[in-house]
Amino acid sequence: MKNLLTMVLLLWAAVGFSQGKLYHPEADARQQLEKAVAEAKQEGKHVLVQVGGNWCSWCIKFNKFVHSDEEVANYLDSNYVVVHLNYSPENKNEEILAELSYPQRFGFPVFVVLDGEGRNIHIQNSAYLEQDKGYSKKKVIGFFKGWAPAALDPKTYSH
Repeated sequence: MKNLLTMVLLLWAAVGFSQGKLYHPEADARQQLEKAVAEAKQEGKHVLVQVGGNWCSWCIKFNKFVHSDEEVANYLDSNYVVVHLNYSPENKNEEILAELSYPQRFGFPVFVVLDGEGRNIHIQNSAYLEQDKGYSKKKVIGFFKGWAPAALDPKTYSH
């Protein structure tokens, strides 16, 4: 089942790249977030909001990175609902980004983690996940694990 899921994710990523549109300036960001939060709540996950644009090579590189590594892709899918929130001249989504505590101050991509209630629980500067001319698997997995639902569950820390 995991291999099938990984293949579906890889196919989805390949189709997205071939169409050249990971971000959609015309999308209703509020609706995207509301849908993702509802799905995350139902599935016991968090929401990973990747803020950026189709103009951002590091944004595209991150998406390609997480979907090309089976372990990373599986962990992401098991713990997060992903939203690609557009930031571009056509649509900067300034109102939504203000509500998310101005994550764009860190550059792009920037990641916002929301819990299943839609609360902003973390903003991640993507520069801390980089290594050389790409992303570090160890750092990305560490970020994902550090903000996954289990990491914030007090039962995880009881003796």
